Amino acid sequence: MRATRTFILGSIVLPGILFIFSARPAFATCGSANCFLVTGTQEGVSAAGILTADLSFRFIPQGRKLSGTKEISDVLTPKVDFENGVLLPDHHREIRTQNTLVELDLSYGVTSRLTLAGSLPIINQRDHEHFDDADDPLLEHFTKEDGASGFGDVRLGARYAFLVKSKSLLVGGLAVKLPTGAYTLRDGEGNINEPTIQPGTGSVDVIASFHYARHAAASGLEPFVSASYRANQENDLDYKFGDETILDAGVSRRAGERLTWSMQLDWRRSGRDRFRSQGVPSTGARFLNLSPGARFDTGTGTVLYAFVQVPVYQDVNESQLAPRSGLLLGISKSY
Repeated sequence: MRATRTFILGSIVLPGILFIFSARPAFATCGSANCFLVTGTQEGVSAAGILTADLSFRFIPQGRKLSGTKEISDVLTPKVDFENGVLLPDHHREIRTQNTLVELDLSYGVTSRLTLAGSLPIINQRDHEHFDDADDPLLEHFTKEDGASGFGDVRLGARYAFLVKSKSLLVGGLAVKLPTGAYTLRDGEGNINEPTIQPGTGSVDVIASFHYARHAAASGLEPFVSASYRANQENDLDYKFGDETILDAGVSRRAGERLTWSMQLDWRRSGRDRFRSQGVPSTGARFLNLSPGARFDTGTGTVLYAFVQVPVYQDVNESQLAPRSGLLLGISKSY
């Protein structure tokens, strides 16, 4: 019976969940943003035969104008002219990008140690405002019509618990991101839109990760560390997003039977993008965020959670828009 159930999930459910964790695009040019947080519902392994669904909402306003670590009055970024195969420097005067993301993560415990996982970006919307043709004072004009919305890229992978003890858990993960999201949507002038505004990247990428947690019975604290690395590949437009490294460290503690609070530091480094093997200006950044949050267990297999991501340190290459404080809300249910 369990073998039949596993086969059904593998042949029917998994192909339908190949859509989310694209939710970590590199910061670049017009900019896209997402937060990576240890929520306590997506990092571990599921019990054998248990299906867990996690629905999350993320809102990240991106409007800080930075050059390196300093705030500036104008952010000028290049245009990637895919039609002519060139970079046009100082083409956009950036104003803001508002990211609204709704994701559904599904995971299924094949055994007590092995979990299969997939994701679906139900909403991947970026509302963007900038002055176009900023390199020509006679043609420069404001537009808010160059945002984009749609499904993101598929991510499908597995997590394995290498260490399972009463007080310690070590989980390693490996996933592949597939180019299922649109990456050639057009802007208001009919040209291929900026890469970081697109719902997808057009490339096949590989993500490796690990998560370690330890429970200290005496204090009730549970410190944790996690890390992930995404190796991005070049798409058929000759564009390659910079590789990305994410490091997280934090602690959680139960407050009563159902409530758990946590505090974590999230470090994220994205490398410089490349177009036709040429480095793209105003791409690549380093961010450190402080993220307080809480989880509430309803006692019926459903967990509610909320996190706020507050910028502590932001350092961008050249000039870019950087995120302000972001919000993550979610609900997780096991069956």
